[in-house]
Amino acid sequence: MSDYDYDLFVIGAGSGGVRAARVAAMAGGRVAIAEEDRIGGTCVIRGCVPKKFMVYASEFKQHFEDAKGYGWSFPEPPKFEMTPFMNALHAEVDRLSGIYRRNLDNSGVDVIEDRAELKDRHTIHLVNEDRTVTAEKILVAVGGWPVRPDIEGADLGIVSNDVFHLDKVPEHIVIVGGGYIACEFADIFRGLGSEVCLVYRRDVVLRGFDDDIRTHVTEGMKRNGVRIITHANVDSLKKTGDGRIRVNVSDDSEIEADQVLFAIGRKPKTETLGLESAGVDLDETGAIKVDEYSKSNVDNIWAVGDVTNRMNLTPVAIREGQAFAETEFNESPMTFDHDKIATGVFTQPPVGTVGLSEAEARKQFKVDVYKARFFPMKEMLTGDSHRMMMKLIVRQEDQVVVGCHIVGPDAPEVIQAVGIAVKAGLTKKDFDRTCAVHPTATEELVTMKEKFNPVGINTS
Repeated sequence: MSDYDYDLFVIGAGSGGVRAARVAAMAGGRVAIAEEDRIGGTCVIRGCVPKKFMVYASEFKQHFEDAKGYGWSFPEPPKFEMTPFMNALHAEVDRLSGIYRRNLDNSGVDVIEDRAELKDRHTIHLVNEDRTVTAEKILVAVGGWPVRPDIEGADLGIVSNDVFHLDKVPEHIVIVGGGYIACEFADIFRGLGSEVCLVYRRDVVLRGFDDDIRTHVTEGMKRNGVRIITHANVDSLKKTGDGRIRVNVSDDSEIEADQVLFAIGRKPKTETLGLESAGVDLDETGAIKVDEYSKSNVDNIWAVGDVTNRMNLTPVAIREGQAFAETEFNESPMTFDHDKIATGVFTQPPVGTVGLSEAEARKQFKVDVYKARFFPMKEMLTGDSHRMMMKLIVRQEDQVVVGCHIVGPDAPEVIQAVGIAVKAGLTKKDFDRTCAVHPTATEELVTMKEKFNPVGINTS
């Protein structure tokens, strides 16, 4: 019997922490998990899941318009009501959180609803209960948290966590940022009927994505009626006499809004965890430094998920947690490969992407690029002007497809399947000899023949 209270103590009950705790407990470990908020973490409680419900809700306005092209008419204009929608959203979030809790209980994990802080490398202080427990191994899986800017009046704005507790749709909302969270909420609020202005300090949104994706999403937001101000920052927020918010922008303009959403990034939630007491090294962003096995510089402390700032995606955190538990409790050493991970961005139109962008690929080797832009079949009767974009990046020397990028209806659903092909290292010839499914938009992926050669780039 170990001298410690637990074989494993997990701090943070999000997707990664829960997976690790359950696998370790089912392998026979004495496991506890502490969560100061709600079981389920960012994805379930204040991220991917409730956001996707808001995406669905916001898309209906366009669906109603599209239906007219197919012969449908409505005696009265459809109306969105926030209260019943939010009630349904939170009921589903509660249900999912309950499932996470039951799964932990059924696996034999001790669930502690309290804030946990490290006192040293083996000792954890439970703040509200004011007691300490010890563990042989500790896993930190507390995730990340939205950043607020250091400007006057920042407290007048909200962050993504707060969106899911709004009691009404703002008439005019200013969104600060240009990453995927900012872009997704810009389209969400526009679809729900808000006047939306997005303020971004760079030139094109979605930095880090393929340039054609960035351009296509920008065009889509503008067609949806989102006003985009680039090369600008928000300098301050001030309350007006009528209760609105005056937004002072660095280009000397002013905007009056009912709500301001800061979506300028997230940072690892490592402050006040006591990591310094245990000697755990952090990087300049506050993330826990780990090796390929998710182990920190302290040999009994590991970290998975967004708190490591490797690739901040829920499925990645789950795989990292699984790999940790298999390695440490099932005697099956395992690492997670962070290369070629497919992901989606739920803008309108949405994005699906996997592998290298064109710019990244050209830095590494000579490439062939195949692109298609076209109107999806469904839109031919609706008058909608949103084109679809598909793009394959192919390494010239062996014709392996190293990147696939899609913007258009159901792109995140499609990219899951394409991600298998790209991860497997299939070639353009493999794509070409795959028979098309007709009529579908995605048949373009197996029928594109013409190479795209941008001006000024020698592909020979």
